[in-house]
Amino acid sequence: MKPVKVGVLGLGTVGGGTVNVLKRNAQEISRRAGREIIITRASARDLTRERLCDTQDLTLSTDPYEIINDPEIKIILELIGGTSLAKELVLHAIANGKHIVTANKALIALHGNEIFAAASKANVMVTYEAAVAGGIPIIKAIREGLSGNQINWLAGIINGTGNFILTEMRDKGRDFSDVLAEAQELGYAEADPTFDVEGIDAGHKLMILASIAFGIPLQFDNVFTEGITKITRADVEYAGELGYRIKHLGIARKTEKGIELRVHPTLIPERRLIANVDGVMNAVLVQADAVGPTLYYGAGAGAEATASAVVADIVDVVRSLTLDVENRVPYLGFQPDAIIDLPILPREEIETTYYLRLTVEDKPGALADITNILARQNISIEALIQKEPQHDETTLPIIMLTQKTIEKEMDAAIAAIENLASVTGQVTRIRLETLG
Repeated sequence: MKPVKVGVLGLGTVGGGTVNVLKRNAQEISRRAGREIIITRASARDLTRERLCDTQDLTLSTDPYEIINDPEIKIILELIGGTSLAKELVLHAIANGKHIVTANKALIALHGNEIFAAASKANVMVTYEAAVAGGIPIIKAIREGLSGNQINWLAGIINGTGNFILTEMRDKGRDFSDVLAEAQELGYAEADPTFDVEGIDAGHKLMILASIAFGIPLQFDNVFTEGITKITRADVEYAGELGYRIKHLGIARKTEKGIELRVHPTLIPERRLIANVDGVMNAVLVQADAVGPTLYYGAGAGAEATASAVVADIVDVVRSLTLDVENRVPYLGFQPDAIIDLPILPREEIETTYYLRLTVEDKPGALADITNILARQNISIEALIQKEPQHDETTLPIIMLTQKTIEKEMDAAIAAIENLASVTGQVTRIRLETLG
């Protein structure tokens, strides 16, 4: 059979890594795909830049539409990132009958419903394994490997930058701002790190995983996101004293009331495997009814780690070129007419356990006032640490773990506590998950 020709939009880290992996492993890949796969064309904004890959055999262009409009190209790799231009290019390529492989989580999370509908109409494939957790084949695992299960919940460390920061804060007693600066120097964080440290990047990825797990439409606006910028070195130390570690988790859970979709710092018992995923590594824990818990661990980013997922998608597309669209794996794992618009549980209705840290004046009755407020909101205390004031200090920290409570009751309690004259500053709240 004739070789399948591929065009690459974007020759950055992932694009360069993909070119390298396809060339280096060409023989092995063709044995698996059943046909030779050749990248013949690529586009980049600046053709003078030094590349991570050998582009000698490629026809290069600054105009991605030249590649999309090339009748010889069967598969387009969208590796430019962003959403506006990427969406325009992908929809144009689909209209031209091209199959799409993308690593763009924001594109799928925000515009996936529209893109998948266009692809179905054009009888082409859109694959996106590299959009979540880099080289970890988590999408295939949930969509295909666990297709005989009902997924109860999943929880993932799906942003390496945040995980690196929290790991350094715990292991070396460093402050958030100090570690963030190093992450930027090392290339783990962008000059503007907002997407990473405020949970937006993880929220995009969580939305994709939840859609595949539960067969719901993509709806990023319904994901609750909270970042790690308010986590202090003291919080990390207190969590350790209580037997927990703080991780920035994306959590999706199916409940009787609806689907929980939330990204936030989370206390996890230190004995859990996922609590010991450190540095820039990613991991996703999936709880399913038949198989029970399964954990997927690996590199969440990097040139060749992400390229591994991109190439696997290319192989899937090539294998499926002779199949009718009805016989291919559905985009979200469920047949299009079986996608159910289940209710998304509002943040205020989510029930979970909490870590609270507050600073109070060292005087009689201060703790009693706080516990009375919690009791009025039906919040029970599971554990408490009260530190002695140091030297001439007139305030002291109090750390609490609560039993399960509804978020709106905790909101009311925190608002009342912060209004107490004896409480100085804001109450720090971190949600807690046992993941058992």
